[in-house]
Amino acid sequence: MTNSTNDAEVLTSNETDIQSYVNSPQRQRKLYRKTLIIIVIAQIFGGAGLAAGITVGALLAKEMLGTDSFSGVPIALFTLGSAGAALLVGKLSQRYGRRPGLTFGFFAGGIGAIGVVISAITNNIIFLFISLLIYGAGTATNLQARYAGTDLAHSTQRATAISIAMVSTTFGAVAGPNLVGIMGEFASTIGIPSLAGPFILAAAAYFLAGFVLLILLRPDPIVVAKAIAVAATEKENTRNHSDVSIEEESINKNGILVGASVMILTQVVMVAIMTMTPVHMGHHGHGLDEVGMIIGIHIGAMYLPSLFTGILVDKIGRIPMSIVAGITLLTAGILAATAPTDSMLILTISLALLGLGWNFGLISGTALLVDATNSTNRAKIQGAVDVFIALAGAAGGILSGVIVAYTSYPALSLAGGALSLVLIFIIIYYRKSNDSKKVPTKAGV
Repeated sequence: MTNSTNDAEVLTSNETDIQSYVNSPQRQRKLYRKTLIIIVIAQIFGGAGLAAGITVGALLAKEMLGTDSFSGVPIALFTLGSAGAALLVGKLSQRYGRRPGLTFGFFAGGIGAIGVVISAITNNIIFLFISLLIYGAGTATNLQARYAGTDLAHSTQRATAISIAMVSTTFGAVAGPNLVGIMGEFASTIGIPSLAGPFILAAAAYFLAGFVLLILLRPDPIVVAKAIAVAATEKENTRNHSDVSIEEESINKNGILVGASVMILTQVVMVAIMTMTPVHMGHHGHGLDEVGMIIGIHIGAMYLPSLFTGILVDKIGRIPMSIVAGITLLTAGILAATAPTDSMLILTISLALLGLGWNFGLISGTALLVDATNSTNRAKIQGAVDVFIALAGAAGGILSGVIVAYTSYPALSLAGGALSLVLIFIIIYYRKSNDSKKVPTKAGV
């Protein structure tokens, strides 16, 4: 009886606290800023966690399998794992809130990273593949966290909120690859294969990100956003003498389709070329430190320009910036294909452009998706779309190794450039079609 009474008191207290935000725009703004700060801290750790697999995943598989043909499998596996995790994290976030959903995802990613280390020690390929699938949860959660900053953002702030979450990932994501050598040496000193060293860092980083969200993300931004939306709907119903629930609000299916298309195609191009770059460099005499440096620059280009990208997407528009993303990826593919094998400069520029094009595409596509949904379906739809993004990345990772094995790295890069052209044509088509008039091309439209 006492426990029931206490639970009821806690529930009433929580409801009262949430209601205090509904009735106070000033408190909403403070919570929005607080949420962004917490997301920034978590993303710094999350960025370090995801960088490990990107940098040495393919090299670890090559060492354990003894062939290049399956070098794309690690990224494909943890990308495939991120697909399932994205759906689960999205559903958990929709039903219970961002805090439990994101915390679960980061903790799962940390467990997967520990599994990769154990599989390297035991030289167990099957366990490696299973662990990489679980490790992918961290990648999915790192991306899902970008949505949390938009829950309480005004329509003219959404892309900027996304960009703040993403730019904070830069610190960890850039530091991660540049710690490859140090973590490799540390792993060797304690009897662990050097290529498994970065996954030790990944495990610690993901667990720290999860604890930050578990402890600090209160009250939950999406719970408050739902309460605000319900209150606004009730007020509108009273004014118009109607009885429409927030759940019955229509969603912009065309906006969802366009936003998803932008993110999916940019993900395929980026993952495919990025996956095989370390292997390509290894074939031409570049060392692990050089690989770490170029991947660090690539990841920096993926996240560091985010703040400026968000402002551009909010000011110039979602659709124009999506077209810019396609053009940037096309340029990256051409440069990667034509770069001399001994030229670190040109390869570095191409990988930087590859990251920048992905950045443009992800932020503009995410903003389109947020604009096209409402608080009662947003997290679930975001999770579902991220599943397709992850599956596209998995396909890109798997096919990249096969394409390079049977053709060459330049052929892969040119294929990525051609796919970028498809992205541009799709966006132009939607912009010119009658349905595209319903697509929000600018913030608040």
